[in-house]
Amino acid sequence: MKKTKKEKPYKSLLSNFLWASKMQLKYAPLGFIIRILGIPVEVALNYCSIYLPALIVKQAVSGNAFYDIALAIGSFFIIQMLLSQLKEGFMVRYTEAEDKKFNFSILYLINERSFTRTYEEYEKKETRDLRQRAKNSCFYDNGAADFSKRVTYMLQYILSYVLFGGIIASFSPWMLPVIMVEPILSLIFLRVFQKWAHKHREYESNLASKLGYAEEQPDDFAAGKDIRVYGMSGWLTNIYYSLVKEMNAWERKKSSKRFLSSLSSLVVILFRDSLAYAFLIGMAINKQITVDEFVLYFAAISQFASFFGGILNTWGGLHASSLRVCDVRKYIDTDVTEACGDKKADEHMLSAPEIEFDNVSYRYDGSDDYVLKNVSLKFKAGESLALVGLNGAGKTTLVKLLCGLYKPTSGQIRINGIPSDSFALKEYYRLFSPVFQDSKTAFFTIAETVSGDLNGNYDAPRVENCLRRAGLGNKLDTLPKGINTVLDKQVDSEGTAFSGGEVQKLMMARALYKDAPILVLDEPTAALDPIAESKIYEEYQSMTKGKTSLFISHRLASTRFCDRVVYMENGEITEIGTHEELLSAGGEYSHLYEMQSCWYRDDYGKEENV
Repeated sequence: MKKTKKEKPYKSLLSNFLWASKMQLKYAPLGFIIRILGIPVEVALNYCSIYLPALIVKQAVSGNAFYDIALAIGSFFIIQMLLSQLKEGFMVRYTEAEDKKFNFSILYLINERSFTRTYEEYEKKETRDLRQRAKNSCFYDNGAADFSKRVTYMLQYILSYVLFGGIIASFSPWMLPVIMVEPILSLIFLRVFQKWAHKHREYESNLASKLGYAEEQPDDFAAGKDIRVYGMSGWLTNIYYSLVKEMNAWERKKSSKRFLSSLSSLVVILFRDSLAYAFLIGMAINKQITVDEFVLYFAAISQFASFFGGILNTWGGLHASSLRVCDVRKYIDTDVTEACGDKKADEHMLSAPEIEFDNVSYRYDGSDDYVLKNVSLKFKAGESLALVGLNGAGKTTLVKLLCGLYKPTSGQIRINGIPSDSFALKEYYRLFSPVFQDSKTAFFTIAETVSGDLNGNYDAPRVENCLRRAGLGNKLDTLPKGINTVLDKQVDSEGTAFSGGEVQKLMMARALYKDAPILVLDEPTAALDPIAESKIYEEYQSMTKGKTSLFISHRLASTRFCDRVVYMENGEITEIGTHEELLSAGGEYSHLYEMQSCWYRDDYGKEENV
């Protein structure tokens, strides 16, 4: 296992406690208040647990009348029962519900930060690993709510420690330091284990992510066909089994560490209890204490050690909670708008804008190689450009840069002469209607998916018109609920499932509905049949009217619909011109087109109309 460097916590324990308390008072205040009110109740119950046996013995040897004995014991028992019911029947139930509410509120903040975090940052593995650890913190040992819980435990233990310590000190002050030895040793070994666990938390999180991915594969319908047809089930099962073995080995290692951290205190406990109980028995034999006092002191010694140990263990637990909250705060504290400006998109929405790439280069974080190298390109206002090239040429990276998903490593992208980073990020996104090659649908209705509106404020006739323009008219006519059909059969029994080609058409309809001034189509016909593809091409001129557009396709015959063609190779623009100009130039574009065009010729060598 790779060793990791010592890492300083993101925030201090005090800072994390104040933050967690503030968050809980904001999102689940009732649980916090009930816990504070429950402190005296818990201390009273602790005292009742040692005093009731002593009271019974005292009354049994008192010689009082049975009625008086029953009244004294019964009254005390009723008080104890009422306190217990108040704690278990009300306080525990409500605090558990409030803790869940609080943890889900923190999880909401984590998910909100995931959606607002820049795509470039979220794509990094370390970001996603941190998110996983932050999510785990919301479900592990009550997560962020663990702070207030442990603080109230601490106060309960301290008050009980003072009360019971006073009882023990009343007959033997020197017994206190003897009893405290074991909890101190336990805390020392517990802290050693916690530091070890924190040091290796990244390994554990990474292993859990891999195991979770392997567990999800049997439920993935998209992967199910390949798994069966290509006989991958045995391979995936072996991977899952090996990950389970690795996780089991890791859990055994953790258990061994925990066992070793507690083993040393067992000898101390035996010594402590033997000495304390021998001393009490001696005092009872010498009649220095009565029988009921013996019972009281015996119980007080047993409980006192647990209270002192509880203080130390809770302190160690607070440190563990603090480290978990560090992951949460580190994830949600990131300022995702730091490098963005404040310009609005409104004045650029009314007409097709001009776009310019000025000496733009890009390389991924941690890589020495540039994916794009000194790209300079100008889109005229209202121009339609086709971007072509072999896989790995840099086309997708250029699109992500244009859409604001990435920021250039060097150089600048300008919209109507204004640098892209001068726009507020959400405002910049308004300028684009992209159709990406890989798209996913969620459990929304067709209308909600196309319009991006979940409140029912969309233009229904416009939604339907965009769907029909994108080639989904026949599909729409077969759905009883029409545009109100949910896109998930597992969520809604009356829902529907779209094929890959239909999903691409749906994304095309969404782009049409948004009607942004810049249209980006990344392989929009990759999953379509030839007839559907032909209809999209027929619609292309209408779609791009009044817009500046970028069209990416591996099928070079489609580029004739565009004003100019940009050919990329190894992250650089190597050819640019109209379809006819590039064919006449006899370069790589022409060579690639000739290789593809053989598939579009009839038996007489004439090129078909594609």
